[in-house]
Amino acid sequence: MKKPLTPTLLATAVALASHASWVSAETRDDRDVSDTVVVTAPPMEQPLMIVTDPKAPRQPLPAHDGAGLLKSVPGFSVVRKGGSDGDPVFRGMAASRLGILLDGEVTLGGCGMRMDPPTAYVFPESYDEVRILKGPQSVRYGAGNSAGVVLFERKDPELTDFDIQGEGSLLFGSADRDDQMLSVLAGNRDGYIKLDGTRADANNYTDGDGEEVHSAYTRWSGDVTLGWTPGTDSRLELSGGYSDGEARYADRSMDGVLFERKHISLRGVQQDLTPWLSSLEGRVYQNNVDHVMDNYSLRTNAGMRMAKNPDRATDGAMLTAELDLMELAGREGHWVAGVDWQANQHRIRKASAKGQNPDYRSQIRKADMEFEALGVFVEMDTAVSEAGEVFTGLRVTQDEARDLRTGRDTSGETEKNRLISGFVRYEEQMNGSHRWYADLGHSERAADYWERTKNPAATSMMKTGSASTFDLEPEQVTQLDMGMIHRGYKTNGSVSVFYARHQDFIEVSTLPDVSSFASQARNVDAVSWGAEADAQYRFAPGWSAMSSLAWVRGQNTTDHRPLGQIPPMELKAGLNYDVNDWSAGLLWRGVAEQNRSTPGAGSVVGQDIGDSDGFSVFSINGAWRISPVTNLTAGIDNLFDTAYAEHISRGGADISGYETTTRVNEPGRTFWMKLQSRF
Repeated sequence: MKKPLTPTLLATAVALASHASWVSAETRDDRDVSDTVVVTAPPMEQPLMIVTDPKAPRQPLPAHDGAGLLKSVPGFSVVRKGGSDGDPVFRGMAASRLGILLDGEVTLGGCGMRMDPPTAYVFPESYDEVRILKGPQSVRYGAGNSAGVVLFERKDPELTDFDIQGEGSLLFGSADRDDQMLSVLAGNRDGYIKLDGTRADANNYTDGDGEEVHSAYTRWSGDVTLGWTPGTDSRLELSGGYSDGEARYADRSMDGVLFERKHISLRGVQQDLTPWLSSLEGRVYQNNVDHVMDNYSLRTNAGMRMAKNPDRATDGAMLTAELDLMELAGREGHWVAGVDWQANQHRIRKASAKGQNPDYRSQIRKADMEFEALGVFVEMDTAVSEAGEVFTGLRVTQDEARDLRTGRDTSGETEKNRLISGFVRYEEQMNGSHRWYADLGHSERAADYWERTKNPAATSMMKTGSASTFDLEPEQVTQLDMGMIHRGYKTNGSVSVFYARHQDFIEVSTLPDVSSFASQARNVDAVSWGAEADAQYRFAPGWSAMSSLAWVRGQNTTDHRPLGQIPPMELKAGLNYDVNDWSAGLLWRGVAEQNRSTPGAGSVVGQDIGDSDGFSVFSINGAWRISPVTNLTAGIDNLFDTAYAEHISRGGADISGYETTTRVNEPGRTFWMKLQSRF
């Protein structure tokens, strides 16, 4: 998997670092890099929202994808399959229960076994900010996001006179890990061009037992944005991009040899149109995912060679208006109203051959399912007292799914659902340093592609039977969130708790009595509840301590047993020293045992294997601010080379030349170093 560094990208990033070391703080202080502290657990600073910098160094070192970045956020876990492309899980919920938007675009993967979830097409360092909204507390970003929404966003450039700005980073680590990122912006008050490029590469890592894990990967991306700003209140943006990669997997009999994504988007913004219409924003986009998996390109295979080539085309549009209607009545408040549309089609082709590579590209792609959704929404916030605010929203979505397969009990069927989502939240500021909130949200979600395509009667990979799971009732989730945020001189912290009632929860389970290839998706009722907390304490000049906690439970009330794929309680504690241009940190992560499991039950991202043991891991990091625009950070993850696996990770596959484990083990001791610079 190891390939030479991209010469141009590497040379440019090194040049940036060299150049930046002598740029004066007086002339470039607006482009300083962030502080030297390594991100270990981003805190919640606003009710039900976490904002984090995807370019900042993190510990433990994440894979260069969206799921790897999210793992550091309290409440998130990742289903490990190999070195990259894991599935993110928040509060025990995953897949289409957790919305993932890339600059406002919906991107959906093609693999029927989740080899390429949406986060597999995320290259975090090409974005400026990641916002995480907890629970069903917004209706702006589509239907069914009961667990929350993750927004990967790029900020609008603000330029006056002609200028060229840029930033780059280099990262090296164990398992021959090397990442590069370069971003350049050029323009003036009339317009701009922005170029973003990333590349990441790693070989197989070794676990804490010294066993090599089938996990190598290569990923790269390129994006270009052209902007026209004819006035301070107007913006028109055309953006496009292309990305690809390959990845070995330790949990299955195939690897991913193509992760191609092409996307194009046109966005327009007009502000200050009238005294009551503060802004109008529209966006149209198209993205296409082309994915290839096979059992021979990245592993040894002397038997039957197989390849599958699914693809997914997604089109979307959105129009949003921000309204100041409350001010016309002499009250403080804000309205947002909009309409959005999204349609996608999934196709697949496959081939097999004995003793030679199958010619799958000569096969005709066959569409097996189509989806379309049209939604309208409105959100409003208003002050109800000097310290209190009310936030509320309502959404109606018309959702449609069509079964285009042949030979199924549901072939040719079309299912239509009207989905209602809404929320109401009260927030109150107390004594200047405390803010408490309570939110009641409701979300409805139609079944997704992976839930509708399970095979209850399958007896082999080729003999899938006619039984279908296409006809599933939409999920309905009603959730109560409560919490408090504290911001003080020496102490910061937050706590949030939730309780959710799931009606017609879609549970996915294996059917071992039928065969090892059979699986079922069905509606059950369930409840889930849990909490997250974080705290930071500056106890002496330069010294600070931090901690975070995440805990969740789930219960299938139809069958009176635990919900599957619920992660155990997790606690982090850290100690940091930061003075002048130097910092150092120690991080401890402890995860409890999980004895509430239901083997074979879970969701489309995986099913429970059984109970799991607890573990604890120590890591250390350090950083040096070489100049106002250049940082060097380094760390050692899993300092004591502990052998462990996450409870929700997938089971290890029988791969020639590799040890088969109950679950895919996490990396052992990992060294890394990252250089960041801006100009």
